[in-house]
Amino acid sequence: MFRALPIRSAIRPLARALATHAPSINPRTAEATIRTWTKQEIQTIYDSPLLDLVFRAATIHRQHHDPSKVQLCTLMNIKTGGCSEDCSYCSQSSRHDTTTKASRLVQIEPVLEAARKAKENGSTRFCMGAAWRDLAGRKSGFERILQMVREVRGMGMEVCTTLGMLTPEQARQLKEAGLTAYNHNLDTSREFYPQVITTRSYDDRLDTISAVRNAGISVCSGGILGLGESDVDRVGLIWEVSNMPEHPESFPVNALVPIPGTPLEGNDVVPYHTLVRTIATARVVLPRTIIRLAAGRNTLAESEQAMCFMAGANAVFTGEQMLTTPCSPWDEDKAMMGRWGLEGMQSFEQTSVAQKEGSRLEALVPPVYRWNTKH
Repeated sequence: MFRALPIRSAIRPLARALATHAPSINPRTAEATIRTWTKQEIQTIYDSPLLDLVFRAATIHRQHHDPSKVQLCTLMNIKTGGCSEDCSYCSQSSRHDTTTKASRLVQIEPVLEAARKAKENGSTRFCMGAAWRDLAGRKSGFERILQMVREVRGMGMEVCTTLGMLTPEQARQLKEAGLTAYNHNLDTSREFYPQVITTRSYDDRLDTISAVRNAGISVCSGGILGLGESDVDRVGLIWEVSNMPEHPESFPVNALVPIPGTPLEGNDVVPYHTLVRTIATARVVLPRTIIRLAAGRNTLAESEQAMCFMAGANAVFTGEQMLTTPCSPWDEDKAMMGRWGLEGMQSFEQTSVAQKEGSRLEALVPPVYRWNTKH
């Protein structure tokens, strides 16, 4: 029988923002971390009996993570609407007739106020999203975002942005400013992708992810369920991220929230068992990745969310709102986690994220608490 790995008592006195501990990896399971999966192998995992799959995923989860920990993240829209992309699910596209109105990039202080509030409520990662295709011609806006990153990082929080496509130089500047992670979802399989988006190619997305990875920034890349894709496409998405040079540090699993005025406004809500099956498959294939239960979580009953955590999800978005869709409030989430014996992760607790922080993080943490690089 597998058991949860112990958390070192030496870490407990640290403030949340300075923790860098992650559980040791069982050498017998290391092969699963680095192995390459075929699509057929992943399909076989996905198609296995659901309860058997959840049990397998839960076992692997406990080999690589503390099962009592869930990362709490808060997402703020810092530039709404007016995007030139044609993503079929998104209300922020200028090509769709929705109630979302375009706005300018917000000023720095409202962002810092939101980050402080998120930290006070237990969130240890603060994410900022701007509805842009890319940063071309946005020099002053990019400088403002870099300052936002510096200020939020100065609070001791992990910082994530999603700003569209990046060049290697832009990724380098974000890293220097203190960015922890960059979100750039693949959304779905390569084969189904053209049915969802035509203004940006699959390889465009992979190029941005490569620029982010090469800059030493953690990658957050996942997908959306309910776009009209098949089970084969869900498997294809997981296969794509599992065959990156490194597994992404975070894999968000979003359930489509159909928005009036978008081409996908009439889509059915993704079946709950499909959501659980996808999370569990991702956990088996991406054992050390944080699996993020993202958009659509507010529609799930508490018991349904608990099954997602059992299947391997160990991060959520919490707070007042996501980008343009509802989010579960902090108080409700903290109460739910208390009932299920869960607690929030500390900042930089994920080993692979701490590795990429390197000397920047070590400068903040007394030597006795620095994580063991042999892990």
